[in-house]
Amino acid sequence: MIASPSDVEEERIIVREVLATWNALHSTAQRVVFLPLGWETHSSPDLGGRPQQLINDRILGRCDLLVGIFWTRIGSPTGKAISGTVEEIHEHHAAGKPVMLYFADRPVPPDRLDSVQYGEVQNLRRWAYEEGIVGGYDNLSDFRAQLERHLHIMLQQNAYLRNHTEIGIISTYGAALGHPLDGLSSSAEEMLKVAANSQDGMILVRRFIGGTTVQAGQKSFVNEDSGKREVARWVAAAEEIHDRGYA
Repeated sequence: MIASPSDVEEERIIVREVLATWNALHSTAQRVVFLPLGWETHSSPDLGGRPQQLINDRILGRCDLLVGIFWTRIGSPTGKAISGTVEEIHEHHAAGKPVMLYFADRPVPPDRLDSVQYGEVQNLRRWAYEEGIVGGYDNLSDFRAQLERHLHIMLQQNAYLRNHTEIGIISTYGAALGHPLDGLSSSAEEMLKVAANSQDGMILVRRFIGGTTVQAGQKSFVNEDSGKREVARWVAAAEEIHDRGYA
């Protein structure tokens, strides 16, 4: 999620460019793709409720990482928070998902300075410093360089993102022949037989940003369209196979 008021349009463009470059260089090896989302590109006219709540439900809720950017403006009130951007940050943060927050320290033209808006930006900055590490940048090149570096660090060190990008592999080749299947759930038994009869004998549980897939041999038990119960069923089956000693 790219969250920001209207005065940092150039930074929003940079975020998309940095993500596109990262995807081109690293997505295949890392099995991760960054899809930049924002209200201006992923929302549509709809009289179905409070505007910011619609954005929260339909866009923000799908996001695993939020990049927030501020310079001189905080934004417009939503009825729940001082601005839509601030509401997005608080909602995402409260959900336990990572927030990368940046504040511009570049000069402000006098004709662009609204003292009330700027004061609220400073209040948010003080709150952010109490919550964790905050990024500051002097110019657009500095912002680009920092974001490129910080993306790598977040994927390597942030627990939430690591849990969503792990790949688990259970080797079962031939194991089914040497272990009794009594006591296995029907799902685990089905998965084990598929794996044992495949050429590589592998069960793969892939956890990536946005979802989970489970595969045995050439058969996919879970894909991106599976519901939460179906995902939990097959992940539990794979864990059961592992715990029974087929790894």
